[in-house]
Amino acid sequence: MADYTPRYKALYADSIRAEMKKEFGYKNDMMIPKLDKIVLNMGVGEAVADSKKIRSAVTDMGLIAGQQPVINKARNSIAGFKVREDMPLGCKVTLRGDRMFEFLDRLTTVAMPRIRDFRGSNPKSFDGRGNYAMGLKEHIVFPEIDFDKVDVMWGMDIIICTTAKTDGEARALLKHFNMPFTE
Repeated sequence: MADYTPRYKALYADSIRAEMKKEFGYKNDMMIPKLDKIVLNMGVGEAVADSKKIRSAVTDMGLIAGQQPVINKARNSIAGFKVREDMPLGCKVTLRGDRMFEFLDRLTTVAMPRIRDFRGSNPKSFDGRGNYAMGLKEHIVFPEIDFDKVDVMWGMDIIICTTAKTDGEARALLKHFNMPFTE
Protein backbone atom coordinates (compact mmCIF):
# COMPACT_ATOMS: atom_id res chain seq x y z
CA MET A 1 0.00 0.00 0.00
CA ALA A 2 2.86 2.39 0.76
CA ASP A 3 4.29 2.16 -2.78
CA TYR A 4 0.97 3.00 -4.54
CA THR A 5 0.98 6.22 -6.59
CA PRO A 6 -2.19 7.65 -8.15
CA ARG A 7 -2.25 7.46 -11.95
CA TYR A 8 -2.54 11.23 -12.48
CA LYS A 9 0.24 11.96 -9.98
CA ALA A 10 2.58 9.67 -11.93
CA LEU A 11 1.41 11.22 -15.21
CA TYR A 12 2.20 14.69 -13.86
CA ALA A 13 5.67 13.68 -12.65
CA ASP A 14 6.57 11.68 -15.77
CA SER A 15 5.26 13.73 -18.70
CA ILE A 16 3.12 16.78 -17.86
CA ARG A 17 5.92 18.67 -16.08
CA ALA A 18 8.27 18.25 -19.06
CA GLU A 19 5.56 19.24 -21.57
CA MET A 20 4.60 22.34 -19.57
CA LYS A 21 8.27 23.36 -19.22
CA LYS A 22 8.78 23.04 -22.97
CA GLU A 23 5.45 24.73 -23.85
CA PHE A 24 5.91 27.83 -21.66
CA GLY A 25 9.72 27.93 -21.54
CA TYR A 26 10.10 27.89 -17.75
CA LYS A 27 13.72 28.38 -16.68
CA ASN A 28 13.25 26.73 -13.28
CA ASP A 29 11.36 23.54 -12.33
CA MET A 30 9.71 25.38 -9.42
CA MET A 31 7.98 27.71 -11.90
CA ILE A 32 6.00 24.84 -13.45
CA PRO A 33 2.34 25.05 -12.34
CA LYS A 34 0.89 22.19 -10.32
CA LEU A 35 -2.39 21.29 -8.70
CA ASP A 36 -2.73 22.84 -5.25
CA LYS A 37 -6.11 21.55 -4.02
CA ILE A 38 -9.63 20.63 -5.10
CA VAL A 39 -12.56 21.96 -3.07
CA LEU A 40 -15.97 20.27 -3.30
CA ASN A 41 -18.97 22.21 -2.01
CA MET A 42 -22.58 21.10 -1.70
CA GLY A 43 -25.31 23.55 -0.74
CA VAL A 44 -28.35 21.90 0.83
CA GLY A 45 -31.16 24.46 0.88
CA GLU A 46 -33.75 21.79 1.76
CA ALA A 47 -31.99 21.29 5.11
CA VAL A 48 -34.03 24.23 6.44
CA ALA A 49 -37.23 22.17 6.27
CA ASP A 50 -35.76 18.71 6.94
CA SER A 51 -32.61 18.19 9.02
CA LYS A 52 -32.17 14.61 7.69
CA LYS A 53 -31.28 16.02 4.24
CA ILE A 54 -27.95 17.39 5.50
CA ARG A 55 -26.96 13.94 6.81
CA SER A 56 -27.76 12.41 3.42
CA ALA A 57 -25.66 15.06 1.64
CA VAL A 58 -22.73 14.61 4.06
CA THR A 59 -22.80 10.82 3.57
CA ASP A 60 -22.84 11.12 -0.23
CA MET A 61 -20.09 13.77 -0.25
CA GLY A 62 -17.97 11.54 2.01
CA LEU A 63 -18.34 8.65 -0.44
CA ILE A 64 -17.41 10.85 -3.40
CA ALA A 65 -14.43 12.56 -1.75
CA GLY A 66 -13.09 9.67 0.32
CA GLN A 67 -12.85 11.81 3.45
CA GLN A 68 -15.24 13.31 6.01
CA PRO A 69 -16.86 16.61 4.91
CA VAL A 70 -17.15 19.71 7.08
CA ILE A 71 -20.70 20.96 7.67
CA ASN A 72 -21.26 24.61 6.73
CA LYS A 73 -23.54 26.50 9.13
CA ALA A 74 -25.47 29.72 8.68
CA ARG A 75 -23.68 32.79 10.04
CA ASN A 76 -26.79 34.95 10.46
CA SER A 77 -30.49 34.37 10.89
CA ILE A 78 -32.64 35.20 7.85
CA ALA A 79 -36.34 35.21 8.70
CA GLY A 80 -37.48 35.31 5.07
CA PHE A 81 -35.74 32.00 4.35
CA LYS A 82 -36.58 30.51 7.79
CA VAL A 83 -32.85 30.19 8.52
CA ARG A 84 -31.51 30.47 12.06
CA GLU A 85 -27.95 31.14 13.12
CA ASP A 86 -25.75 27.98 13.25
CA MET A 87 -28.27 25.98 11.20
CA PRO A 88 -26.49 23.44 8.93
CA LEU A 89 -26.93 24.47 5.27
CA GLY A 90 -24.27 22.53 3.33
CA CYS A 91 -20.98 20.69 3.41
CA LYS A 92 -17.54 20.96 1.86
CA VAL A 93 -14.33 18.97 1.47
CA THR A 94 -10.81 20.13 0.59
CA LEU A 95 -8.77 17.45 -1.18
CA ARG A 96 -4.98 17.59 -1.33
CA GLY A 97 -2.20 15.15 -2.23
CA ASP A 98 -3.06 11.66 -3.45
CA ARG A 99 -6.81 12.03 -2.82
CA MET A 100 -6.84 15.15 -5.02
CA PHE A 101 -5.21 13.28 -7.94
CA GLU A 102 -7.54 10.29 -7.45
CA PHE A 103 -10.60 12.55 -7.50
CA LEU A 104 -9.48 14.42 -10.65
CA ASP A 105 -8.88 11.08 -12.35
CA ARG A 106 -12.40 9.86 -11.46
CA LEU A 107 -13.92 13.21 -12.45
CA THR A 108 -12.40 13.32 -15.95
CA THR A 109 -12.50 9.62 -16.85
CA VAL A 110 -15.66 8.32 -15.13
CA ALA A 111 -17.99 11.09 -13.93
CA MET A 112 -17.87 13.60 -16.82
CA PRO A 113 -18.68 11.02 -19.53
CA ARG A 114 -21.75 10.02 -17.48
CA ILE A 115 -23.19 13.57 -17.43
CA ARG A 116 -26.30 13.86 -19.60
CA ASP A 117 -25.96 16.13 -22.67
CA PHE A 118 -22.32 16.87 -21.79
CA ARG A 119 -20.49 18.77 -24.52
CA GLY A 120 -17.40 19.74 -22.54
CA SER A 121 -16.36 22.04 -19.70
CA ASN A 122 -16.61 25.80 -20.11
CA PRO A 123 -13.11 27.16 -20.88
CA LYS A 124 -14.12 30.60 -19.54
CA SER A 125 -14.69 29.43 -15.95
CA PHE A 126 -11.23 30.51 -14.79
CA ASP A 127 -10.96 33.28 -12.18
CA GLY A 128 -7.97 35.17 -13.63
CA ARG A 129 -5.51 33.67 -11.15
CA GLY A 130 -5.31 30.12 -12.50
CA ASN A 131 -8.20 28.52 -10.58
CA TYR A 132 -11.03 26.68 -12.32
CA ALA A 133 -14.60 26.37 -11.03
CA MET A 134 -17.37 24.17 -12.35
CA GLY A 135 -20.74 22.92 -11.18
CA LEU A 136 -22.52 19.60 -11.47
CA LYS A 137 -26.31 19.42 -11.43
CA GLU A 138 -26.40 15.81 -10.22
CA HIS A 139 -24.01 14.07 -7.85
CA ILE A 140 -25.10 10.62 -9.07
CA VAL A 141 -22.58 10.73 -11.97
CA PHE A 142 -19.93 9.46 -9.54
CA PRO A 143 -19.63 5.66 -9.38
CA GLU A 144 -19.50 5.61 -5.55
CA ILE A 145 -23.14 6.71 -5.31
CA ASP A 146 -25.68 3.88 -5.46
CA PHE A 147 -28.41 5.23 -7.74
CA ASP A 148 -31.15 3.14 -6.07
CA LYS A 149 -30.48 4.52 -2.57
CA VAL A 150 -30.50 8.20 -3.59
CA ASP A 151 -33.52 10.13 -2.29
CA VAL A 152 -32.52 13.60 -3.58
CA MET A 153 -30.19 14.68 -6.41
CA TRP A 154 -27.66 17.16 -5.06
CA GLY A 155 -25.75 19.66 -7.14
CA MET A 156 -22.16 20.40 -6.26
CA ASP A 157 -19.44 22.94 -6.98
CA ILE A 158 -15.93 21.77 -7.85
CA ILE A 159 -13.08 24.29 -7.60
CA ILE A 160 -9.66 23.21 -8.89
CA CYS A 161 -6.91 25.42 -7.47
CA THR A 162 -3.55 25.50 -9.24
CA THR A 163 -0.29 27.35 -8.67
CA ALA A 164 -0.48 28.79 -12.22
CA LYS A 165 -0.19 32.58 -12.47
CA THR A 166 -2.42 32.96 -15.55
CA ASP A 167 -5.55 31.32 -16.93
CA GLY A 168 -3.67 30.15 -20.02
CA GLU A 169 -1.16 28.20 -17.95
CA ALA A 170 -3.92 26.67 -15.81
CA ARG A 171 -5.97 25.75 -18.91
CA ALA A 172 -2.90 24.02 -20.44
CA LEU A 173 -2.25 22.16 -17.17
CA LEU A 174 -5.85 20.92 -16.92
CA LYS A 175 -5.85 19.98 -20.62
CA HIS A 176 -2.85 17.74 -19.94
CA PHE A 177 -4.96 16.12 -17.19
CA ASN A 178 -7.61 15.30 -19.88
CA MET A 179 -10.10 17.99 -18.82
CA PRO A 180 -12.59 18.10 -21.73
CA PHE A 181 -12.89 21.81 -22.59
CA THR A 182 -15.21 23.01 -25.35
CA GLU A 183 -13.32 24.97 -27.96
